[in-house]
Amino acid sequence: MGRGSRFIPFRFSRPSLLQVEMSAEATTAPLPAPEACAPVVPMQHQPTGGAVGVTFDLKPLNPSSKYVKLNVGGSLHYTTVQTLTKQDTMLKAMFSGRMEVLTDSEGWILIDRSGRHFGTILNYLRDGSVSLPESQRELEEVLSEARYYLIQGLVEDCQLALQQKSDAYDPLCLIPMVTSPKEEQQIISSCSKPVVKLLHNRSNNKYSYTSNSDDNLLKNIELFDKLALRFNGRVLFIKDVLGDEICCWSFYGQGRKIAEVCCTSIVYATEKKQTKVEFPEARIFEETLNILIYETPRVPDKALLEATGGAAGGGGGPHRADEEDGREHRVRRIHVRRHIMHDERPHGHQAVFKD
Repeated sequence: MGRGSRFIPFRFSRPSLLQVEMSAEATTAPLPAPEACAPVVPMQHQPTGGAVGVTFDLKPLNPSSKYVKLNVGGSLHYTTVQTLTKQDTMLKAMFSGRMEVLTDSEGWILIDRSGRHFGTILNYLRDGSVSLPESQRELEEVLSEARYYLIQGLVEDCQLALQQKSDAYDPLCLIPMVTSPKEEQQIISSCSKPVVKLLHNRSNNKYSYTSNSDDNLLKNIELFDKLALRFNGRVLFIKDVLGDEICCWSFYGQGRKIAEVCCTSIVYATEKKQTKVEFPEARIFEETLNILIYETPRVPDKALLEATGGAAGGGGGPHRADEEDGREHRVRRIHVRRHIMHDERPHGHQAVFKD
């Protein structure tokens, strides 16, 4: 070196024994256990500016507080993995690592299914039971979802509810509608029960109605419905809308007509014929009670026969039946119809009605 150069001493420092021991411990310290770390979810990234598609490979998570975000057909739900894996269903297979699930860019797990009843599905998984909807259509929708997610308990509950609803809507009584005389004869001859027929045909009227006729016609129809409900199972009630009469009741026992109550009459007003419909409620009810004599078994109660006047063919012993076979059967006809001829009306006098 020259005389002008300066020498700068460089001093090396040796580490102390304590520093060496500490560095050795840091390098040999064990890593933390995997259980202590938060679960790491592998993701597949796409270039910046494009949508991110993420595939989850979910593993069973023990902590029950771990929430999952579900997007079921646009319906968003929060729940836990513990709830989804509580029962052996398709959801358990999805969230226990056996199936692959898809999410969107915000972390919502997508299920391509209608989300309308998914809340009912979750409530059933939580509690093991759920209140089912009253509507039959909604019940069928819940049943379809339960079958899709393989929730057998909910499937059975829905099927039981649908069965009970079907039983509850069974008709209380059936009212046959007569469409032809041949059909009427076949129904009456093949029925073992007494038969009550109401013939009402409002269109079969060539005269105008009186002021109360429409109300009385409706009263006859209403009485028919009430009697059909009251004596359902004991008497067969049928309707006829094709006959010649406007309103007429017929009562059949053992395949033949026993009585008839016709509820129409012809009246005059201001030189014009009018049709009047009556409502003989007491007579109709009485004949309905009389027809109960012909219930099966065919031998009726003797006290009932005496109380109703002993209808023909009803009973009273073998000798009574022999007597009935030897004489012609007669039908009790109660008609309220009244007719009047023009030549029976004296000029200037009030009309006189004849039965």
